[in-house]
Amino acid sequence: MVDVFEQVEEELRSDRYKRLARTWLPVVGGVLLVALIAALAFWGWDSLQTSKADKASIAFDRGVQSLQADNPVGADAAFTQAARDGNGAYKAMALMQRGGIAVDANRIPDAIARFDEAAKASRDPLLSDAAALKAAWLAMDSETLAQIEARLAPIAKDGRPFSPFALEALAMARLQNGQIAPAREALVLLKNGLDTPDIISQRADLAIAAIDSGAAATLPAIVRAQGALPVAPPAAPAAAAPPAGPAASAAPARP
Repeated sequence: MVDVFEQVEEELRSDRYKRLARTWLPVVGGVLLVALIAALAFWGWDSLQTSKADKASIAFDRGVQSLQADNPVGADAAFTQAARDGNGAYKAMALMQRGGIAVDANRIPDAIARFDEAAKASRDPLLSDAAALKAAWLAMDSETLAQIEARLAPIAKDGRPFSPFALEALAMARLQNGQIAPAREALVLLKNGLDTPDIISQRADLAIAAIDSGAAATLPAIVRAQGALPVAPPAAPAAAAPPAGPAASAAPARP
């Protein structure tokens, strides 16, 4: 009699396990399938990004070598490819190089457009702010003071890597537009600022002296000349640096 009860209990237990299996196995299988798909998708995305970074690195190095060979057309084509294939950092660097090539060719509107693109291509302020600052300097002859202020205000904030340079650019833009007193006040603050780089402090001192001597009318020419100068170009992205070699290591960085 006991054996009969045990057999019935075993059959009931078996039926219960079967029902549990029918209920949960599809769920567990679905979860595992989703996890597998996610893992494969991440692997594919990571492989794609690595491949694109490698292609951008090669193209960027080719552009640098073309610049050294005084071949701006070839360099621009190579940097165009690097900007297309690269991640944010490589894209920003390549666009800044293209902007520098456009400046050399006196294609200022094109240069401004390339630097604006570069500023939007990377989240690293060392890259984005340098590009935005260069674009602002170049745009001073073609845009209104309000437009220049809108360009410079975000990168002039405390804590931004090029804040003193942006504040100097703001002062010079106001001076160029006849706002002598506000410009001089800003230059005095820059000259005496504890965190102001020496080069900015020296230039502010010279500009203040020019204003006080009545020679402020000559400063717009200085503004235009400043737009042609490089802006502390950062090195190539550390995460995906261009291939090492004599040409790459000796290459002059462009703005």
